[in-house]
Amino acid sequence: MNGILAVALGGAIGSVARYLFNIEATRQFGSNFPWGIFGVNIIGSFAIGILAALFAVRLNASQEFRSFLVTGVLGGFTTFSSFILDIGNMIERKQMAMAFAYALGSVGIGVLALFLALWLVRVVYA
Repeated sequence: MNGILAVALGGAIGSVARYLFNIEATRQFGSNFPWGIFGVNIIGSFAIGILAALFAVRLNASQEFRSFLVTGVLGGFTTFSSFILDIGNMIERKQMAMAFAYALGSVGIGVLALFLALWLVRVVYA
């Protein structure tokens, strides 16, 4: 139960941080490009790399604390960071084909799924 609460609390913090970052990025740079989401994806990828390395070689943190930071805060801030970590782990294990398939499949099929959903709703509610 402690793990679930840790993820929930971290997720709330990360989601609010993403929301505020996105508002500020839009205010600073305009809305012609999704700078806020782009920014959180890059920041989240960098942060999860730092945390993964620190947890592996330096920090002896509890599973609840790791879940709070990685799954909760960074997952709420951007799920893109977890996606990047998965790909990085596959590359480090020399599973290049699997990493490529996962990356291309997640993005490509995800975009296709989005358009399928848009089409389906338009057909049903047209």
